[in-house]
Amino acid sequence: LRAAVFGINDGLVSNASLILGVAGASSDAQVVLLTGVAGMCAGAFAMATGEYVSVRSQRELFEYQIGLERDELDEYPEEEAEELALIYSARGMDLEEARRITRDLVTNHDAALDALAREELGLNPDDLGSPWGAAIFSFLAFSAGAILPLLPFFLGLPLGRAVTVAAMIAGVALFGVGAALSLFTGRNAWLGGLRMVAIGGGAGIVTWFIGSLLGAAIS
Repeated sequence: LRAAVFGINDGLVSNASLILGVAGASSDAQVVLLTGVAGMCAGAFAMATGEYVSVRSQRELFEYQIGLERDELDEYPEEEAEELALIYSARGMDLEEARRITRDLVTNHDAALDALAREELGLNPDDLGSPWGAAIFSFLAFSAGAILPLLPFFLGLPLGRAVTVAAMIAGVALFGVGAALSLFTGRNAWLGGLRMVAIGGGAGIVTWFIGSLLGAAIS
């Protein structure tokens, strides 16, 4: 849920700002629409590839750490059993009882490696993250946010009305994102929503102003 909220927020703020910036520089609604579509596609693919590389690198690091534990377990099973016993003892188990359990445990290589990964490395070998899953999810979340301010342009509205409706849609969506973020922060949902509207609205206004200046300078 948190990844979805942040992905939608990224797509919404970046593409709404892009649309407003181009609208400030151009009087052609089709140009704004094409730019927004291009921004949505570019941003979604950038998010997806970035997430893929990030999760893939993290997974490879975890796999390398687990591989080191596997090698140590193969070469020094008694020492690894003692490490596990000390961990269990630190959590309140009787040391001798912990040693008895871990000596039996290392006779089962897979079970011992699983225990070492969880207890010593803090990793779940069955849940190291899916690079493709993360990439696809980021792509969809960003696209869902980025397409919202484009909706009035798809309807063929005049530029001025389309920009107004796009800003209203973005404002409502930003408020929803801010309110949803309060689920993770514990803050007031109304304040979170208004803060997100202020942040996203500020970005849009600044971008529109810059686009207006550049449009005037170029023309």
